[in-house]
Amino acid sequence: MELSAENRRVQEALAAAGSSARVEVLSESTRTAEDAARAVGCPLGAIVKSLLFLAEGHPVLVLASGDRQVDTARLAGLLGIGRKKLKMADAEAVRRHTSYAVGGVPPVGHPQRLPTYVDSELARFDTVYAAAGSPNAVFAIDREELVRMVGGRLADITKGESSGG
Repeated sequence: MELSAENRRVQEALAAAGSSARVEVLSESTRTAEDAARAVGCPLGAIVKSLLFLAEGHPVLVLASGDRQVDTARLAGLLGIGRKKLKMADAEAVRRHTSYAVGGVPPVGHPQRLPTYVDSELARFDTVYAAAGSPNAVFAIDREELVRMVGGRLADITKGESSGG
């Protein structure tokens, strides 16, 4: 399948960062972590969820393992703010800060570099899969390369039981 304009922007961001990762457009939906894991045939935890939060109104990107939930109290603590000053961004804010729609937000290719926290649970996997700009596209990438590429800070920011990997 052909790359959309959004997919091409992700591919260009990957190339500009020196990555050889390739955007892959699939016939199945990758809108949710569960959909993406099914579509690519990987463990749910190997899916990277790109989640945007607003910390006192400022965007913060969180890359979380697909089988985990962000612990907002932990994240707020890392950011040095009260829990009530941290909220999940709505669809409009996600589009404004990332230029992508919910369901296809990639960890790269945003209009400006966002402060990024990376879930330490992703360390269970050497290769991870992230959204690539649309709800049917992903790219596979070495986890360490992704962390370097986004300038992410590894942190224990999720809760719940992992499904292994």
